[in-house]
Amino acid sequence: MSVLTSPKTYTGLAAFQAADAVLCAIPVPYIAKALDTVQVPQEIRPVLPIVKVASAIGLLSVHRFPGLARLTTAALTLYFVLAVGAHIRVRDSIANTVPAASFLALFASMTLRGPRRNS
Repeated sequence: MSVLTSPKTYTGLAAFQAADAVLCAIPVPYIAKALDTVQVPQEIRPVLPIVKVASAIGLLSVHRFPGLARLTTAALTLYFVLAVGAHIRVRDSIANTVPAASFLALFASMTLRGPRRNS
């Protein structure tokens, strides 16, 4: 049994993604500043909350459709590869890059392991 394969982990991360979607939609000042720092174009920003809500739904699917939840973690791995790349491209600080790199490692590990099947 592993924390990475637990449906509770998927549910917790879904709640985090949903909350992040709300904060991104507002947008709260520190998120707007972070997006400015990594030079996310204004026309892409309205899509981010939609992507985050979709990822929350995908993570919650672990209870009925574990394959979809695994696909969601793979998509989030790609998302965070791009996020880390954006931080590196603009030579952002390590402190600002570490959260994205941590999520990259987490979602990549979850993708490799897949969710635990309830039997």
